[in-house]
Amino acid sequence: MNVTLRQQTLKDGRQSLFLDYYLPKAKQTRKKETLKLYLYPNPKSKSEKEHNKKVSLLAESIRSKRLLQLQHEDHDFSHLIKDKDTHSERNFIAFFRELTNKKINQKASYGIWNSTLHYLIAYTGNKHIRIKDIDKEWIEGFKVFLQSEEASTQGKTLSINTCHVYFSKFRSSLKTAYKDKLIAHNPCEDIVHIQQEETEREFLTLEELKKALQTKCSYPLLKKAFIFSALTGLRKSDILKMTWKELQHSNEQGWYLRFTQKKTKGVETLPISDQARALLETAGEPEALVFKGLKYDGSTSIKIQRWMLKAGISKPITFHCARHTFATLQLTMGTDIYTVSKLLGHKELKTTQVYAKIIDKKKVEAVNRIPDLDL
Repeated sequence: MNVTLRQQTLKDGRQSLFLDYYLPKAKQTRKKETLKLYLYPNPKSKSEKEHNKKVSLLAESIRSKRLLQLQHEDHDFSHLIKDKDTHSERNFIAFFRELTNKKINQKASYGIWNSTLHYLIAYTGNKHIRIKDIDKEWIEGFKVFLQSEEASTQGKTLSINTCHVYFSKFRSSLKTAYKDKLIAHNPCEDIVHIQQEETEREFLTLEELKKALQTKCSYPLLKKAFIFSALTGLRKSDILKMTWKELQHSNEQGWYLRFTQKKTKGVETLPISDQARALLETAGEPEALVFKGLKYDGSTSIKIQRWMLKAGISKPITFHCARHTFATLQLTMGTDIYTVSKLLGHKELKTTQVYAKIIDKKKVEAVNRIPDLDL
């Protein structure tokens, strides 16, 4: 049996979605169900593209549920079906898709989860796989698949770090399944994670940061936000949503930010320097954005590059490099790594240790600058 999602072009040009059932054991082996869902054939505007994405997700969710119902009935599991179906007979792909859809309002996170879903479907061949069928052998096979030619796109295999990220989402889904009591044991507990490769983290030296500060940028608000990030370590996502009520002051602590990290959802109290505060304007309404009007897209990255080139900096600098700059400057100036980790809002110290390795490399370079003394 199978349930396939298909499209049919209507007279008005829209694509009508319907389900094509193949039921080999039934008298009527083929059946069609119109979903009354429609796609724009050639989406041009942002709203049309967003419409197509949401409708496609909804249609695929319906297809998965229909297939799950048929498979339960075929295996005489229909008496087990409940409204929420909270048992290990559940279709793992459908379960993972539900977790993915919960991220739809988190653009970056949703993209990663959706890509992981794509590779899970490719690995299973879109076949029915129950949550309880996910065992050590299946998981090891998925690890191999992610790193294989079979999972390659445009002739290139996935990078080790990309495999690490996708496998992390897969592990997270099984952790949720265990937490929700869909399985009695988390099979990932016995599996070694795909190890990340260390990547080069670009940053500005103190001299380069001063040059950037003294150089005009075609987008002044972007320059101000970048410098503020380099002085505070704030992520771009937190700067974009930063409001005046988050900026607070006390006689004991001075200036600080009290905010919730967008990435980790952790509530942070971040002390900031007087010069970081002086970079900002006079405080506005509590709910108003501090960097009101700041927008970030593909062209913004180009503006940063042009700004850096004008300052005589040829490194491939992105906005996130401002955060790297803050971390390396703090360590260079002697701040201990534990404090830097807390300032960056890292949950684990090992996340911050990559910056310590950068500083160690700088130390080696420094001692080798002494000219040959012909000893």
